[in-house]
Order: sequence, then C-alpha cells, then structure tokens
Amino acid sequence: MSIWSKWAATFKSASLQAGQGGVIRRIFAVYVGVSLLLFALAAAAALWQSYASVTPKSAMKRMTASVSPQFFVDMLGLESAAMKREGESTFSHGKVGGYLAQMLLHVNPGEPKSLLASELPGLRGGREPGGQASPGVSSDAGKPGGDGEAPPSREAAGASSDGADAGTTGAGGQPPAQGQAASGPDGAAAPDPVPVGKLTTGGRKVVFVYHSHPRESWVPELNVQSVNEAEDAQKNVTLIGKRLADKLEEQGIGSVHSGKDYPTAVKGYNWNFSYKYSLETVKEAFAENKDITFLFDIHRDSAGRDVTTAKIGGSDYAKVYFIVGKKNAKWEQNEAFAKRIHEKLESEYPGLSRGIWDKGSGGHAEYNQSVSPNSMLIEVGGAYNTLEECYRTADVLAKTIAGLYWDAEKVNAQTTASNGGQAAVPTAKVASAR
Repeated sequence: MSIWSKWAATFKSASLQAGQGGVIRRIFAVYVGVSLLLFALAAAAALWQSYASVTPKSAMKRMTASVSPQFFVDMLGLESAAMKREGESTFSHGKVGGYLAQMLLHVNPGEPKSLLASELPGLRGGREPGGQASPGVSSDAGKPGGDGEAPPSREAAGASSDGADAGTTGAGGQPPAQGQAASGPDGAAAPDPVPVGKLTTGGRKVVFVYHSHPRESWVPELNVQSVNEAEDAQKNVTLIGKRLADKLEEQGIGSVHSGKDYPTAVKGYNWNFSYKYSLETVKEAFAENKDITFLFDIHRDSAGRDVTTAKIGGSDYAKVYFIVGKKNAKWEQNEAFAKRIHEKLESEYPGLSRGIWDKGSGGHAEYNQSVSPNSMLIEVGGAYNTLEECYRTADVLAKTIAGLYWDAEKVNAQTTASNGGQAAVPTAKVASAR
C-alpha cells in the first residue's frame, strides 16, 4: 500500500470517529435540555400549587405585606423631598437585590443559613415560603423573623432555672397575708380584687397561658449583642404570660398560667420536642380545670425592632403576631379565632397587630392547636423589644381577650334562652387534649 493510501485510510478513520463524537455530543445536549425542561416544569407546578388557593386580592395583600412601611415612605420620597429620610434608602442596590432574592428564591442574603433552611428544619428561623397571609388580614408575612422554630444557640440545660419554673398555678394565686402586699414577677403589685358586681367567671378557670419555648428573652434586657444570645432561664417570656394571666384576672376572667421550664424539668431535654413537652402541660391543665376555653402559647419573634414595635399614644408597644398551624386538620377554626382577636385589637389599637400567619407544612406547623379551636400561638414583640413594651401589650391583649370572652358569653346566654335552655355555642368547653 502506498503512502497516499495509508494517509487516505487514516483520514477516513478519523472522520468516522469525529462523526460518532458529534452524535454523542448531540445526544448529551438533548439529554441536558430535557432534564432542564423537566426541572422547570416541576418548579412551575410547585409554584402554581403554592399560589393556586390564593385569590388575586389576597395575593396582593401578601405581596404588599412582605415590604416594610419604610418602602412606601421611600417611594413617596422619590417624588417629594419632604418625605425623604436619613439613612440608606429602601431602593439601594443591596436592599432591592436582597428583596428580590427573598421573593423569588426564598433566600435571605443577610442570613446564609437560609440556603439550608428548606432542607434542614432545625435551621429554619424565618417564615415558611409555603405559608400565606390570611385573606382580609394584614400581615408582615415576608419579613424575616422567627415563629418559634429556631433553637437557642446557648446550651439551655446549663442555665439556672430559679424562679423560671412557675409550674401550673392560678394567676391570682393565694391572697397575701394581712398587711402584706403580693407582688408579681416584675415586683409590681398583684392584681386588685375584682369589685363586687363586676362580671366574673365565678372561680372557674377559663383561660390557660403557657410557653412552649419558655426561655425566649430580649437583647436589651440581657445586655447581649444578638438574638441568638437572647435566651434566659429567669427573665423571659414567662413574665409576659404571667402578666397576661394576672390582667385577665383583673377583668374577671379566671386564668391559669404555666411557666414550666422544660430544659430543667424534662430529663434528656431536646429543644426539637418543645411542643411535645408543652402538650403534656396542656393535658394536665385540662385535667385540673374542666372549664378552660381559651389557650394561649406566648412566644416572642426574632424579627427586627422596626417590624415588632408600634407607637401608640406616644408610647412604644410590642406588636402581636398570630401563628396558625396548617398541619391541624381544622386550622380554619383557629384562624377564625385569631381573626376575631386581631380585628378587635385593630379596631381599638390600630397597628398593634401584625396580622395572622397561616404556617404551612414546614417545621412543627401544628402548635398543639388541634386540642381546641380556641388555641392560639401569639408572638408578643421580638428579641429587640423591652420587657416594659411587652407588658403594655399584654395589658391591652388581656382587655381584648376579656371583651371577646364576655361577648361570647352574652351570645351563648341569649342562644340558650331562645333554645329552651340548650346552648348552641358552648364557649365554656373545648375539645379534650389528645
């Protein structure tokens, strides 16, 4: 074979191999394209499912609720110099980029752990993207903040619990000895006796206040630097719960408060089982007080102070946020209960309520609310509020809850009379704890 024949054969072989390689590359490109298309379709389907049940009106409320009030102030500032404020504008490159990342990717650029939060529930400290704001109710749904799903960073079991475990007791307690003034958890005088002729529950305990995360505290009160350090065995949300129960007693509403400190009360304590522990506390309360009607699990949020604070009448108040767990099969009933409180608060103290968050399937998302349609998780303020601000809100919340209770009692009494002695709205009973 001549040299030219060898070169021709070699060239032909190389051409065949190149042709085969081109086919392989084309097959690979088609495979990658189909895979990307399938991923895109799956993402679109998931997004559609997430928003399918949201009406245009509620979707708009949800979107506007996800921006802070400063957003609208800065928007006006673009047109009016008088509305401009000091500091970084909401429309800076960094803030706009961060907002878009949160809305589209559910990732908070300022919180790297949010990248893993969807796969590791223990890291979830912000709102679930699957949740939604209740239609007709204002909400800060898109703001970063906790709903009781982020574990404390410090070793809870290592701290002292003196004074933190109040057990399960009547809010009013025993009357003080003659000449001796009783005091509350903050050193203030205990609730005054209910005046003669005032509406009372007649010794029946109809409200139970407790805490699934009893050590949640506040940055200013502990003189610490971050929300991750705002955990304490003594100065914590149990003080707010006690205040709420005491103020309810002043309104004639028999109340029971549990300040049980689970890190020290439970052997082998695990923060992830907090709601399991508190459910046992709820069961014990039901066993001891058959007339319990309302149940409140009091927490504090981890969002910034600008989100959790309202100025009313020249004073700062800790805003309240109602959390509804959608893992509860009858969550709509609990949502309706939260809406009643929210609307009454807003009618008398506009801006005090942040609204209602219908928590999706992520995290715990049940919050022991299946035990009663009148069971609610309430976040009072956040880690950057003060104890005094939370006390102000607890006082207002007590008046609101008392008003709702007495309104329900009046309706129940009228219905009972019209039905010949049979109550159609049994407000004094709840479903038994399971």
